[in-house]
Amino acid sequence: MENQAGDERRAQMLAAAAELIAERGFAQTRIADVAGRVGASPGLVVYYFETKDKLLTEALRHSESAFYVAAEELLHSRSTTAQRLESLVTLTFESKSQADFAGSWGLWFDLWTQAFRHAQVAADRQLLDDQWRTLIERVVRSGIEDGEIAGGVDGVDAEEFAVSWAAYLDGLSVQVALDDPRVDVARAKRLALHFAARELGLNLD
Repeated sequence: MENQAGDERRAQMLAAAAELIAERGFAQTRIADVAGRVGASPGLVVYYFETKDKLLTEALRHSESAFYVAAEELLHSRSTTAQRLESLVTLTFESKSQADFAGSWGLWFDLWTQAFRHAQVAADRQLLDDQWRTLIERVVRSGIEDGEIAGGVDGVDAEEFAVSWAAYLDGLSVQVALDDPRVDVARAKRLALHFAARELGLNLD
């Protein structure tokens, strides 16, 4: 029971940290703010997370957990590679309200800024990005195994595609989060799917 209570307390702190960082930005969020939101002492937050940087990466991982649960469920319910890729694009750009979308990407903006200057945050950033790339790579490898995508020496390199497409999705998501008038959700989805279709030799229309 004690461990369960501790896990619940930790989850509350992570949710509070994600909300506060999305609202205020990392620089303006203090350990004391997170503690105050959940009715805990700053010392308890430090006990669980040690540093503010670690709290940021753990908060982002916590906020992404629901995304990956939904992604796994969708991938298992889709029968073709095209449908699975479309599901990933839908989750990326439509799984949240516009306000939540911008807030979620605000966490990533702060993580990238901290990762640029701090080695440990950079290592945590790589783990988070690798989780996303691995998911994409799994979808492509499944398509190769099913004969929907050409593999082999002259075919698609699943890992290379995953790195490229993940970066492409990141770039489009940044534009959407910043309300770029030339890159709305509909256009971002269309561009992402056209890129995948071209690179994988699939019909995604």
